[in-house]
Amino acid sequence: MFRLTTERLFLRHFLTTDHGPMCRIFCDADVMRFSDGIQTKEWVHSWLHTCFERYQTWGFGPYAVIEQSTQSVLGYCGLFFFPDLAGQAEVEIGYRLATVAWGKGYATEAAQAVRDYAFRILGIERLIAIIDPANTASIRVATKIGMKYEKDIMLEGYSHPDHIYVITTA
Repeated sequence: MFRLTTERLFLRHFLTTDHGPMCRIFCDADVMRFSDGIQTKEWVHSWLHTCFERYQTWGFGPYAVIEQSTQSVLGYCGLFFFPDLAGQAEVEIGYRLATVAWGKGYATEAAQAVRDYAFRILGIERLIAIIDPANTASIRVATKIGMKYEKDIMLEGYSHPDHIYVITTA
């Protein structure tokens, strides 16, 4: 089974038993304020099943972030494939953690592990992060793992452009 281990965390494929912890994350208005807003339990169920499909189809996806000391699911960090984002295929590194995990460096720790896995094991040469310009905490995580602002992008259905941050192996 897939597993990445860091100093304080481990990341693994999602399990059906992760529905409850992920509901607490996706149904939290603070966590979801820079996204599509709070989600329903049914939406979370569908999201988890999409994760299972992505592992099979892409060979990667979002991974459950687990605090080693408590075995608690803190959220996710992982990779998302976009076949056509502004005219090119891209792999995004994305992360979202429960508010109890904020300010502890967990997102950076998880994102570094996923970045290294993508480059060293999967052979991906370019990663992006799509970040709301007001989400300064997410921007800090991206820059801490070596990403640089590249451009703005207007995604379908959005009212304002997001920033694209990039890191490459070159």
